[in-house]
Amino acid sequence: MQAIILAAGISKRLRPLTDSTPKCLLKIRGRTILEMIIDNIMQNHIEEYIMVTGYREKMIKDFVSAKYPGLKITYLTNPDYENNNNSYSLWMTKDHVNSECMLLDSDILFDPRIISKLLNSGYENCLAVNTNHKLGEEEIKVTIDKSNRIKQIGKESKPEDSYGESIGIEKFSLDFFKKLGEVLDRKIVKENNVNEFYEVSFQELIERGNEIFAVDVSEYKSMEIDTPADLERASAEIEGILN
Repeated sequence: MQAIILAAGISKRLRPLTDSTPKCLLKIRGRTILEMIIDNIMQNHIEEYIMVTGYREKMIKDFVSAKYPGLKITYLTNPDYENNNNSYSLWMTKDHVNSECMLLDSDILFDPRIISKLLNSGYENCLAVNTNHKLGEEEIKVTIDKSNRIKQIGKESKPEDSYGESIGIEKFSLDFFKKLGEVLDRKIVKENNVNEFYEVSFQELIERGNEIFAVDVSEYKSMEIDTPADLERASAEIEGILN
């Protein structure tokens, strides 16, 4: 099992906090977001990491080497992080994944039991969904069938038709990830489509008949850090998130 962490972005909405620090190294009650993510992954006995960096990547690498000496990690540099989206960063990992994998965004605070629930779900391909979050235009929403199979994923779904919000933690089989890599390769190399969210490629695979299931993790807290207000709220709620 490998863990992919995408940490290349510049995080403009958190400026000026991110003027000199990448988002994942911002601290909440003395601990960085990245530290909490890695600790959660380690609690679930995943020992191999692939991390895509870009903005102020030396700071990230220095932090990880100091905090987690000996961690088995492959770094990939997204050289044009200011002008592409997370689908590009994910595409960069396609030749480095050789097993079942977890995919995580680097700006999520979450209970480690969310990873455990995905691992024990019985699904080869699944993602964590919070059914309690208030949904609007910006959330990545999912609609499902009666078997929890995802029918649609993206920002375009109507909130009233949606099961919940995808929180940015996914589990994929190697076979599925290879198919995902082929889709991303076509989009990025042939079509020069570098500015999509990776969920667009998930949707293409779903429409081809590949299955991704929604796992309701709303009994465990999670939150995405996008703004200074999110950081303040995280500081107030951190004990409830990291059980």
